[in-house]
Amino acid sequence: MLEVKDICVSYGVTPVLHGVSIDVNANEMIAILGTNGAGKSTLVNTILGMVKSSSGSVIFEGQHIEKLPTHEIIHRGIAQVPEARRIFPYLTVMDNLMVGAYNKSAWSIRKKNLERVFNLFPILKDRKNQTGGTLSGGEQQMMVIGRGLMSNPKLLMVDEPSLGLAPKILEVVYDILSKFRDEKITTLLSEQNARQALLISDRGYIMENGRVILTDKGENLLDNEKVKKAYLGI
Repeated sequence: MLEVKDICVSYGVTPVLHGVSIDVNANEMIAILGTNGAGKSTLVNTILGMVKSSSGSVIFEGQHIEKLPTHEIIHRGIAQVPEARRIFPYLTVMDNLMVGAYNKSAWSIRKKNLERVFNLFPILKDRKNQTGGTLSGGEQQMMVIGRGLMSNPKLLMVDEPSLGLAPKILEVVYDILSKFRDEKITTLLSEQNARQALLISDRGYIMENGRVILTDKGENLLDNEKVKKAYLGI
């Protein structure tokens, strides 16, 4: 479904990504792992067209998209759940969700997608008339994941979902993410919490200093000695 080939990205004169390559197959959950500053969010933003690469290519469903504007990439079926949530705090939960359904294809089936979101996150149905800013951090994270699903994506990119969440709430969010494969939601998961991400992922990529240094099946990375020492604290 997605193929990123030898992407290089700089912020001004500072190189950030150095020849990064990944691929995502339909119905897979892929984890992009690394510490803060490894280049994970830059990679996600480059795929979505918010950051432009200096070289390399991004191919989605057989078509090059690296030169397309972000809104066109979203229309083609890629959605992002951004780092740090970035909600509309003065809009209701319902309005926050509906923002995700603005494109024509998603708007026509918004009721169906809304039912799916409420089935995944029943608390959002209870809170649908509250403003987004009154929700807890965990509820806001559920809301932005729901907002991403409202766009009816072929590929959903979730950036740092564990950021700022209490352990109990994190378990709830990851329990939902683990069901995405059953829902046939192809997911690219960018995360510092390596253990949680690898437990539910088909494959993973480890990034350091803007480079992919290791890739393997999720279960194999959990057993990898380097990953254990550097990312799992074992």
